[in-house]
Amino acid sequence: MRYKVIYFDGWNGFGASAVLRSTAAVLSSRRTTPELCFDKIIYIDCSEWKNRRGVQRAIAKELQLDRSVMAILDKQDEDDYFLGHDESLRHEIDSVSQVIDQTLRGIKFIMIFLNGSDDEVDVGLMGVPLARYGNNMLIWTFSRSYLTMHRDRSEVAKKLRYTQIFHLSFIEELKASQFRGVLHQQAATIVARNPCMLDIDPAIIVDCCLYDLFLHNNFHTVTKFHWVSHASNYWICDATIQGDRARDISDALHREINWKFDASLHDHILKIMFTHSESPFLVIKDDDVYEEGPYRWISVVSRDAEVHGMKAIPAEASSFFLAFEIPNHPQALPDGFFDHCSKLGVLILYCCAFNFASPCFLKCHGLRFLGLDHCTDDKTIEGDHNTEWLYLYSLWVLDLRYTNWNQILSEEKMDLMTNIRELNIEGVMGWQYIACLQGRLPNLRRLRIIKPTCQWETSEAIDDYFIDKKSMEILDLSGNCDMKFLPTNLSEASSLRLLVLDGCDELESVGGLPPTLESVRFNGYGSASQWTQTVELSPKQFCPSSTTHNKYVRVSKISLAGCTQLEHLFLCWLPNLVELDLSGTSIKILDFKTMVVQIPRLKRLFLIGCKHLCAINFLHESVSYLELICVDTRAGIVCPRPSIGKNKPSRLQVHAVVVDARLAGSLQNLIVNYIQYIVHFNIHVTSSPVYDGVVQFEATSKDMIGPSDQESKQLIPAGWYSDVLGMVGAASPLMQTFPQPPTIKLDRHVEIAQGSFYVERELQEALGELMIRSESLHVHDVSVRAITPQGRLWRKLRWCCVERCPKVDIVFPRQEFTALETLWVSDLLMARSISSKGSRTGYYSEIISFGNLRHLQLRSCPSLQFVLPLRVPSIPILETLHIIHCGDLSHIFILNEKYPKEITTRGVQFPKLTTIHLHDLPKLQNICEVKMVAPALKSIKIRGCWSLRRLPSVGARGQGEKKPAIEIEKDVWDALEWDAGHRPEHLEPPVFSRYYKEKLPRVSVLR
Repeated sequence: MRYKVIYFDGWNGFGASAVLRSTAAVLSSRRTTPELCFDKIIYIDCSEWKNRRGVQRAIAKELQLDRSVMAILDKQDEDDYFLGHDESLRHEIDSVSQVIDQTLRGIKFIMIFLNGSDDEVDVGLMGVPLARYGNNMLIWTFSRSYLTMHRDRSEVAKKLRYTQIFHLSFIEELKASQFRGVLHQQAATIVARNPCMLDIDPAIIVDCCLYDLFLHNNFHTVTKFHWVSHASNYWICDATIQGDRARDISDALHREINWKFDASLHDHILKIMFTHSESPFLVIKDDDVYEEGPYRWISVVSRDAEVHGMKAIPAEASSFFLAFEIPNHPQALPDGFFDHCSKLGVLILYCCAFNFASPCFLKCHGLRFLGLDHCTDDKTIEGDHNTEWLYLYSLWVLDLRYTNWNQILSEEKMDLMTNIRELNIEGVMGWQYIACLQGRLPNLRRLRIIKPTCQWETSEAIDDYFIDKKSMEILDLSGNCDMKFLPTNLSEASSLRLLVLDGCDELESVGGLPPTLESVRFNGYGSASQWTQTVELSPKQFCPSSTTHNKYVRVSKISLAGCTQLEHLFLCWLPNLVELDLSGTSIKILDFKTMVVQIPRLKRLFLIGCKHLCAINFLHESVSYLELICVDTRAGIVCPRPSIGKNKPSRLQVHAVVVDARLAGSLQNLIVNYIQYIVHFNIHVTSSPVYDGVVQFEATSKDMIGPSDQESKQLIPAGWYSDVLGMVGAASPLMQTFPQPPTIKLDRHVEIAQGSFYVERELQEALGELMIRSESLHVHDVSVRAITPQGRLWRKLRWCCVERCPKVDIVFPRQEFTALETLWVSDLLMARSISSKGSRTGYYSEIISFGNLRHLQLRSCPSLQFVLPLRVPSIPILETLHIIHCGDLSHIFILNEKYPKEITTRGVQFPKLTTIHLHDLPKLQNICEVKMVAPALKSIKIRGCWSLRRLPSVGARGQGEKKPAIEIEKDVWDALEWDAGHRPEHLEPPVFSRYYKEKLPRVSVLR
């Protein structure tokens, strides 16, 4: 095969995807033709484009690769969420590419690829081998939409970098029957992509495609409204789609069917269809003359009341669109124009005049969709005032635009609209109609009352407006610029999924919304130019991004707390917004570049109970005023918010409880790059529902807690150690005085606890960076081999508490601490040392590590062999040393690999050490490997240290000075060896303990 990569363009882009799908099906059955015989046919449909990794995933799925390969893709997707990466920018994974290459190399295959992106994709990077001299092939096409056509093919050709053949045909070559045949194949492709349509006749899909094509005519240019957005409604109201699942099918088709073409191509297709004897639609414009025919869908644009000679709507018509191109002089319709249209389901009138008291379409009893745009009341037209408005019973959608027809929205007429699903009102009264809704329109699902012309007025009944709207899914109040607050009972709308508040300038706050909300949009610049029929937000290109008016958007607080289904959010140009509460929502990535934009004065952000939250992409220009951010990703967490009046911090405070340590990347990005520089943070990595330090928003302390300060609430309940206290009896004064863990968090605090994920990996990433910047650190109940990032300099950490981490080997491998004052370590089963030996080079060589250490407290570390290596001749401010239950500990301080030579002669100075408490250290030989000098020592309590041979040298005290007190077993005292210049007389007479180890029997007890 000479050519490996072929691009197929169809007929000006039309039909390419359908042909390629059929090709894949045909090749599977052509096993007898050698040229068309392939070992593997790979059909990849990525018309619904996500990213390049999505293509690789589709290839892996088609090849039925091992689950481990899919797990790699899932894992990387998850990581990218936590990194806040845009989903559209996710690329292929090399390890997966290698597996795909190994699977396909050595076999003959053809890959058929529907590419939904805007660029050619090099599938070779995804592992698909297309060797120059091999037998493999790739046939592909751009397939952003199944119904795309283009006149200028050069734009496509410019994008082709790896393609060798560009195959194209022209739409003019197709006859009407052929066009419909290709359309049938397109319909089959649409059905194959949507499981909800598998039992649907493809002919129905074809009709929907033709209806959407019919809608793309100059009717919408004249009316200046995109009536095409109602396509999914038309299909149902016109009875093209029927049955119980009509709405689901219609919504799915609305996402699939989207004609895109040049105007000249559209006109040509219309001509093709008109030559077909079974064309279902008729489009009349300019100088066309109406000719009767069995048309179901008719669109007419007329410059006069003659309507191109049409006297009446044909009896077969099910949809009728009429626009008069004389906006200042609405035209009346001919008498009897609607007399025979019993099948009419959709009626759209633009710039028409009729008698509002007796509308000319009263006899259209099957009418389901009524759209009136810039229509006026003409009382001179006679009507049948005795005819009942029976068509209101069958009406499903009522759309009024700049048509001030009060009669149809009176309470009397609304009582007749028992089946209405959608009500859209634009450019007329607003709140007056809302006030009439209570107790009416029981099946209403979509309500849009936008850009009202009358000032919003409130009444005592405003809180009851939506109390019975249990089926309402969409509420759009865009342009209600005088509305000051939302009805408080909006939370009773228990099916509400989309809320739009664009241009609601006077709203002071937003809150009290139902938990079913999935999407919310509030654009201070105004309403979108188009809306969607689904609960998805309108694309950004339809939303205004600037304004020429000097608008004042008042809203200061938005609370979407408790909206558990909320995933999509767009807030734009809300210059006075101070507080945003997204607690309990399902948002995965909160992006200040695309979701919350131009919010310059935001001060408080709450994300509590957001269990799906993976990342926050801060744009620092948007958070320069931020003072408080509270994040908690544990499920079901509810907590009080700080009072606005009482809490006015002068700097940013970050309170966070995160279950997954990867979220620390977002917090680190904010803290490190915060414009104001000063950030106080309280960050916990845990899933435990017990600890609630963050949700109480407790104040931090600037003062370091002392060893005897037990006034404040403990991080770890003291009761957890009651078993340890009981080991030597309640009367043991030594155990009673063992210090509790540090309790007061400092201004920059990090805690890592049980139930957290990805801690060990993130220690070398963002979590480690946050720890380096912390002033207090508490790590407990986590199964990690290390608790800190390796080889780092800690300049800010003042106290550190580490406990119940069973896999830790060295607590601080290759770490340097310049500010650490208190170190409290407990229950590390595998730890062999606190800090590691090693030489220091470069910048760190001048650092005095642990130079500010005041309190060293260790407990229940049975494998501990030594605590700290000595690199300097003095531990200048160490005051207290408490160590208990460390069975393998032989020395507390040992010499480092490199150390000052004077240490061996003069010893190590501990000038401020006052207290030494040692208990149950049976292998402890010496506190320090070399001579230890502690002139300020006051208290020594030793028990269970049977191998101890030396005590610190305290020197002789002056007359009247109190000597150090000592409690010790007599056996140990008698076995002590004394350094030169140090004698027992330098200490108070020892107090011998009443508790001795029991003597072991000299004979075996196993008899």
